[in-house]
Amino acid sequence: MPVRSHNERKHCMKDYVVGIVGGMGSYATVDFFKRLIDAFPVEKEWDRPRIIIDNNCTMPSRVRALLYGEKREELETALTDSVSHMLDMGVSRIVFACNTSHCFIPAVYAKIPESKTVILHIIDALGKDLAAKGIKSVGLMATEGTIDSGIYTDTFAPYGIHVTAPTEAEYSQLREFIEAVKQNAIDENVAAKFKAFTDSFDEDCVIMGCTELPIMYKAAVDLGFAPDKTIFDPLQTAIDIIKAEYNAS
Repeated sequence: MPVRSHNERKHCMKDYVVGIVGGMGSYATVDFFKRLIDAFPVEKEWDRPRIIIDNNCTMPSRVRALLYGEKREELETALTDSVSHMLDMGVSRIVFACNTSHCFIPAVYAKIPESKTVILHIIDALGKDLAAKGIKSVGLMATEGTIDSGIYTDTFAPYGIHVTAPTEAEYSQLREFIEAVKQNAIDENVAAKFKAFTDSFDEDCVIMGCTELPIMYKAAVDLGFAPDKTIFDPLQTAIDIIKAEYNAS
């Protein structure tokens, strides 16, 4: 195959740029980045979209900001600053690689109105996708902050989708799964518990509503503990949308 000249390479490049607001946590960001790259199986690197990552792991806890109001203003400022910097760099789409952080997106919209057309709201995108598939009821696994905020219930309600979430007594088990990913400490014991928890839902479909949980799910499958449910991941919906937009650009 002939080598492309610099001008030919420049001509084939697209202006579509993806921004990832990450660090919530870092392993989830790495996983999303890899999956996004894998969604573009190309011969040459320059045929993939440019991806800008702000792995701001110094941001305050999203869950504690929701539950206790702890450092909420500091968190909203950090998220807004990340979005502002990405817009300055000309991104086409921004993805928050954290479900709970979507509870603070209205504050970002208020400070940067133009971001509303650029931020890809992964929870709303999943709701639209589930509605298009005719799904009316789902189970939800997420952080306690995401569950208590009601963001999934409120976002899915206009699409006619009922959400069943874990009880407060089960929050500690969810934290165990999430922390196992954050600490890179998944073993067969945790994988078996994860399968049992996921399969306990009456619904056939279960949402991995925390960006650590798809990693937990994959590890459980690899260890031989695949849940007997249809799993949905809002970040995969985001990847599908980005791929379609990039190919159409």
